[in-house]
Amino acid sequence: MNRIINLAAILFFAVLASCRPMKEADLIITNAKIYTVDRNFSIAEAMAVKNGKILATGSEDDILSTYDAPVVNDLSGLPVYPGFIDAHCHFYGYGTNLIGSADFTGTGSFDEVLELVKQHRKKYPDAYWIEGRGWDQNDWEVQEFPDNRELNRLFPDNPVILTRIDGHAALVNDKAMEIAGITSQTKVDGGEILLKNGKPTGILIDNAIDLVREKIPAPDARQVSHALLAAQEKCFAAGLTGVYDAGLDKQVIDMIDSLDKQEKLKIRMYVMLSPTEENFRAFVDKGIYKTDRLDVRSIKLYADGALGSRGAKLIQDYSDDPGNNGLLLRTPESFREIIKMAYEKGFQVNTHAIGDSANRMVLTLYGEALKGKNDRRWRIEHAQVIAPGDFGLFAKYGIVPSVQPTHATSDMYWAGERLGPERIKGAYAYRRLLKQLGWIPLGTDFPVENINPLYTFYAAVARKDLKGRPEGGFQPENALTREEALRGMTVWAAKSGFEEDEKGSLEPGKFADFVVLDKDIMQIPENELPAVKVLKTVVGGEEVFGMPR
Repeated sequence: MNRIINLAAILFFAVLASCRPMKEADLIITNAKIYTVDRNFSIAEAMAVKNGKILATGSEDDILSTYDAPVVNDLSGLPVYPGFIDAHCHFYGYGTNLIGSADFTGTGSFDEVLELVKQHRKKYPDAYWIEGRGWDQNDWEVQEFPDNRELNRLFPDNPVILTRIDGHAALVNDKAMEIAGITSQTKVDGGEILLKNGKPTGILIDNAIDLVREKIPAPDARQVSHALLAAQEKCFAAGLTGVYDAGLDKQVIDMIDSLDKQEKLKIRMYVMLSPTEENFRAFVDKGIYKTDRLDVRSIKLYADGALGSRGAKLIQDYSDDPGNNGLLLRTPESFREIIKMAYEKGFQVNTHAIGDSANRMVLTLYGEALKGKNDRRWRIEHAQVIAPGDFGLFAKYGIVPSVQPTHATSDMYWAGERLGPERIKGAYAYRRLLKQLGWIPLGTDFPVENINPLYTFYAAVARKDLKGRPEGGFQPENALTREEALRGMTVWAAKSGFEEDEKGSLEPGKFADFVVLDKDIMQIPENELPAVKVLKTVVGGEEVFGMPR
């Protein structure tokens, strides 16, 4: 009798459940391997989306029995990840390079650079200024800075500026120096004009570049819009749904906001303000500016230059350049003034620091303001060379190291020469930095490095370049696990800008920003990682990039 009653009860509740109305969704993803990157690193089979946000993730049976949607996408077992977020890049600068600048990335000699400049001139014959970026003398057979003699011969009447890949050195011709008023007697705080036989060679280091840059006419609104949209297209194709742009001015930020409101710029942007009075009046004085796709809450500062151009500020001289220990680009006093303002206004301070001396200075100045444990999330961008005794200051003051793993695999062939066998041990030390706070945001610094976030993932876990070198990896003790690397380019990147409650993982209530790949980066052999393809990029439930399968 009891058995009959129990069976009747089961049938009653089954009928009752079948009569329960289905919940409405806009999109359901099924038959997928969804890495939610939640606290437990859960993996789901299905996901429901409505109004651009995630309703639920779970088993396929649970999602399909609970939700109904006009679009149900069967992914045939493909892997899904939170949309990748680049925690440090130059999104707008990348866009300007796409629409009017010669690209020298990967060139093997200065002769190749010159050939590309000539091709660029044919493409843009009416432009007065000739611009290009991406050369790296460390990749050439002769690893020395070039001079401008050939540029003077080829382009006597047009100003030329060819920026090194890191943006911290540039080669300009005599016409550009004439316009900028640069002579052999010109001195620049935080910069250097290289001379040979008492005459400028055309190589400008760090702040000296600004003497020329400020003479280049500012782009008009159409050009700014074009650059932003061109960069967005490339980012979506790479699986990026969010970017942290490291230093912009009001004109560009206003255009980002305008394109956002017009539903044209859909990528989510966290913007660091360049430290100008106009930016301070427009943004800092008024407080944090936040929409679903634009977040303005930080100030970007530069402490020093780059290791590749020997402008990074070191405690001791460069091992391969005695008498030179780099450049500080800003005085401690000016840092204190801006830090004080940012602290009072509740803004983050994000400072570029490469050398151990620059990092020590920034850690110390931050510590003076922050005093102890806090959740201000002030960041050091790159945190590239750290003195042994200074690692603990990140934890002591809650300072976030924001790093770019492909810098390690790009620099590893010559960084040891710059730093020597002992100092290199504290360079690109991502695992040691991870241990300070228990989390670490990852980026690329594009266009300094390749935009591809999967290269970031590979460099972080393998510590190798795209040719699989060196065997065993570069300083492998500082490699990250695959889970740590994925968190670093999703939820930890979001956390570095106080955005972890809205994006960075695939959890209910968060934006439905995700990417579908052709292979599972958490499972495939290490050497296959760089070749993984993005099949689909989705922002707010809308497909913004799709590759035919």
